[in-house]
Amino acid sequence: MKITKVDVILLDLKPADNPGWAPIVCRVYTDGKLYGDGESALSFGRAHRGSFGMIQDLAGLIIGMNPLDNEVIWEKLYKSTFWAQNGGPVVFSAISALDTALWDIKGKFFGVPVYQLLGGRMRDRLRCYASQLQFGWDDRKIPALSIEDYVSNAKKALAEGYDALKFDFFTFAPDGHRYSFHETTRRLTPEHFNTVIGRLAAVRDAVGPDVDIIMENHANIDAQGAVQLARAAEKYNVMYFEEPCTPTPEMTKFVAERIGISISQGERVFSRWGYAPYFVNGSAQLIQPDIGNCGGITEAKKICDMAHVYDVGVQAHVCASPLSTAAALQLEAVIPNFTIHEHHVYNRYDYNRQLCVRDYQPVNGYFEIPDLPGLGNELSDFCFSHGEVVTVD
Repeated sequence: MKITKVDVILLDLKPADNPGWAPIVCRVYTDGKLYGDGESALSFGRAHRGSFGMIQDLAGLIIGMNPLDNEVIWEKLYKSTFWAQNGGPVVFSAISALDTALWDIKGKFFGVPVYQLLGGRMRDRLRCYASQLQFGWDDRKIPALSIEDYVSNAKKALAEGYDALKFDFFTFAPDGHRYSFHETTRRLTPEHFNTVIGRLAAVRDAVGPDVDIIMENHANIDAQGAVQLARAAEKYNVMYFEEPCTPTPEMTKFVAERIGISISQGERVFSRWGYAPYFVNGSAQLIQPDIGNCGGITEAKKICDMAHVYDVGVQAHVCASPLSTAAALQLEAVIPNFTIHEHHVYNRYDYNRQLCVRDYQPVNGYFEIPDLPGLGNELSDFCFSHGEVVTVD
């Protein structure tokens, strides 16, 4: 069996409530009837066209290769492309998309879910949390501004059966503007500090003691501000503090040594070489590798196994199409150090749900694990009719 061509698709959807949303996906074809789908998880931010082009560049290197040789292909993409070694999100997202598609093919070839090829599932369902509730918990993005907005969003998620919630309390100011980096450096002003802690305190009071709250910061504050916030947040029993500061091992260690809340890092850490320093210095207690940018399923499994050596938990970062959700569920079913699954509010939006043939959604705060061959999901016809498609053969 050989790889014959690769379709690379940019879905620059430009929804009214999220104009920068642009998933990048691919389909790898073989000389038989099998094909596999993969995704680059650079759907947001300012890198989607870079990833779109990088997948095309790398796709030409795998034409004619055996798609079952995922380790051989991964090493070729890493070692023979110059920029992959010590690379960043663009090159690793491209490797990720192609690698995930190969695992999809492999599962279909053997007629089993990917989790079976990774060693078998350890659990039948996965606890998940409602993610990014500062954007609301509806079918479109609605910024949370007032204390009442945060409490209302929390209660909506609880009513659906979730017992874990994640907020970035520092995304929107009460007057509606989005906080800029000019407002979030060094020690925080009393106004900014009190806004964040006031929102956290109100949510904790509303949900009670038996619900986990995850405090997210998207690395928008620096280490001094992170310590300042975390010390005040400790009494609210925060499950973990996600991306509290610039995502480097040194600054994460600086924060970790000064607070009593567990830290998670990982959505902007790429490859096992990027993760290793966090394990060695003990700065992160939970990692969040994104299968769509850390190197694919091949690399994500190795990162999770390394984390297990250091008693570090795993929650895959998921903020992309339903294809990435399916891939994360396959991996999280297998690893012994799984902690919780991220169900991003974007997964509730119709412009995202239409991208795949299956729309997996949690029930009562838990996900069932797809049991179909391969990833258990694939791209819908919408992607090919509404995306910018480039074929590499």
